[in-house]
Amino acid sequence: MSALLKLQEKIEQLKVGYEALRSENEKLKAELSNVSVSQGDKDAQIEAFQRELTEKDKEIEKIIAQVEALLA
Repeated sequence: MSALLKLQEKIEQLKVGYEALRSENEKLKAELSNVSVSQGDKDAQIEAFQRELTEKDKEIEKIIAQVEALLA
């Protein structure tokens, strides 16, 4: 096999490897984007839960105050 054929074969192997890595990179970018969106959704849900918890704490404090007033 001549040097030129060896080089052509090596170049072809490198091109195939490059395309595989490029494809994998695109898949990972898409996956990362999906994770980012999912994380944003989870952050919004956590904020909603925190607001709800704060409201429930206020309701509990009101009930405790009413019970204390009845017992006084």
